[in-house]
Amino acid sequence: MRKPNLADFLVLVTIENKPFVSDPEGETILRDLVVKGGYSNIKSVRSTKNLKLIITAKSKSVAEESVRKMCKDLRIFNPVISNCTVKAMLGNANRTTK
Repeated sequence: MRKPNLADFLVLVTIENKPFVSDPEGETILRDLVVKGGYSNIKSVRSTKNLKLIITAKSKSVAEESVRKMCKDLRIFNPVISNCTVKAMLGNANRTTK
């Protein structure tokens, strides 16, 4: 049973290498797009890791801070070489795959 004043939030976490860190996966995709696909207008590709979480919280900011803390505590990303962006929106489990 959910407590009053709480809502479900869909939280999107994006982890990507910092600009000074090479991205072999992105470079390979770019090379294949330009060389094999003929998409010469594509100038850069950076790969990312994305996580979708459903969290119950009092507010959007509480949901985001809770997920930021979890990512840091569990070492979901390496802060030396990666940036982690957390974005919450009011949502429910129907907005993401299970």
